[in-house]
Amino acid sequence: MPQKYKSKPQRQDNPFQQIIHENAAGIDIGAEASYVAVPADRDAQPVRRFGCFTQDLHQLVDWLLACQIQTVAMESTGVYWVPLFQVLEQRGFTVCLVNARHVKTVPGRKSDVQDCQWLQKLHTYGLLSASFRPEDEICVLRSYWRHRETLIGKAATCVQQMHKALEQMNIQLHKVISDITGQTGLAILDAILAGQRDPKQLAALKDPRIRSSHTRIAKALQGDYRAEHLFVLSQALATYRFHQDQILACDQEIETYLGRLSDRTDETKTHLRPKAHTRTKKAGTNAPTFDLRSHLYRITGVDFTQIEGLNVLTVQTILSEVGLDASKFPSSKHFASWLGLSPDNRITGDKVKSRHTKKVNNRAAKAFRIGAQSLAHSSGPLGGFYRRMRGKIGPAQANTAAAHKMARIFYCLWKCPQAYDPTAFENAEQEHKARTFAYLRKKARTLGFDLVPQTTAI
Repeated sequence: MPQKYKSKPQRQDNPFQQIIHENAAGIDIGAEASYVAVPADRDAQPVRRFGCFTQDLHQLVDWLLACQIQTVAMESTGVYWVPLFQVLEQRGFTVCLVNARHVKTVPGRKSDVQDCQWLQKLHTYGLLSASFRPEDEICVLRSYWRHRETLIGKAATCVQQMHKALEQMNIQLHKVISDITGQTGLAILDAILAGQRDPKQLAALKDPRIRSSHTRIAKALQGDYRAEHLFVLSQALATYRFHQDQILACDQEIETYLGRLSDRTDETKTHLRPKAHTRTKKAGTNAPTFDLRSHLYRITGVDFTQIEGLNVLTVQTILSEVGLDASKFPSSKHFASWLGLSPDNRITGDKVKSRHTKKVNNRAAKAFRIGAQSLAHSSGPLGGFYRRMRGKIGPAQANTAAAHKMARIFYCLWKCPQAYDPTAFENAEQEHKARTFAYLRKKARTLGFDLVPQTTAI
C-alpha cells in the first residue's frame, strides 16, 4: 500500500509566471521508493510515497489517473526510472525525462519530498526540457547493441589476461603474429594447453599467410611453462570463447529484429554502391556475422557509409542512439549541440570567457569522433578538411571540427533521405588548391622565381 507522507507548504507562486502544464506531476525516483507530487487541489495528500515493486508502480499510475494528471516530470537517475517510464508511457502519460544536473543546484531543496514538489512546480511552468529518447522500436535495438558492446569489452579483457599469462611465461607469441585470437594464435594456444611444448611442432601450426618464419615463431615459443600461468591461460581462453558464442547469439537476435523493421528504401534505387575514397579491407574481428549494411540501408533509405569516416559499425551505433526520426532536432545546429560538438560560448561582461565544447556522455558523439580520426588517411574532401584543420588548430580540435562537419552531413541525409553527393565538398577542395597555388606563385615571385605547374610525370 502506498504510504502517505506529510508535505511541506510551498512558496507562493509568482503571479507573473504562466502555467504551461496544468495537469503536471513530479516524481523523485529512488532505488527503494519514489516520491510523487501532484497539484495541491487534486488530493488531500498531494505528496505520496510508493514502493519499487511492479504492483506499487501500477498503484502509482492509478493514483495519477485519479488526480487527472496528463504529464509527468522525473529525473533520469541511473536505470531506476526505466520501469516506471515504460509503465507511464503504456498508460498514455506524457513523460518528461529530466537531466538531474539541470535541477540539482537549487538551494534548500535536499529532501525527497521537496525534490518531487520542485519538479512538479518547474514542470507546471514549462521550465524543464526533456532529455532526448528515441522511439521505442529503436530503444529495443539500442539495448541489443549496447549489450553487444559490453560483450566485446569483456572478450577484450580475456585477451588481455591471455597476453599477461603468456608474458609471465616469457612466451612472446604476440611479437611474431598480429593477433593471438586468430586462426594461428588459437591453434597454438590449444596445442600448448593440450600439453605440446616442442617449439618446432607449435611453429608448424602457423598459417601460410603469417609473415614470420617458422624459426622466429619457434624462438618466441620457448618459455617457462608454469602450471599456475597455464591454468590462468586456459580459464581466459575458455571465457573468451564463451563471450564469442554470446556475441554470435546477440548478432542473430539483432539480425532477426532488424528484419522486423519497416522498409524505407526506394524500389527503383535499391542497389548499394561501393564505398568511395576507401580501400577494401577485411572485416574486423568484431564485425557482425550478417550483412548489417544492407539492413541499415533498408530501414533508413540512406547509405550513411558513403560519408567518409563512417563504417557500418559506426553508423549502427549512431542510429541505435538517435533513432530514425530527425524531427526532434529542428536543425543540424541543434543536433550538433546535443552531441556536444558545437562551441559552448560562455560570455560575461561582453567578453567570451570560454569557447570549449561542453562535456557530454554521448555514444553517438563518440562514434562521430572515432569516425573523424579515420579521416587522416582519407583521399576524399573530408580527409583534406581534417588535415587542413590539423595543421591550423592541432589534432584534438581538428577531430572535433571534422566530427562536427560529419554530424551535420549525417543530419541532412537523416532528415531528407537522399544519396550522399560529395560534389560540393570536392568543389571546395579544388578552390582550396587554387588558393594555395596562387599563394605559392605570389611567394615565388617575391623571391625572384617563377612557379610553373608540372604537366608530365617524372
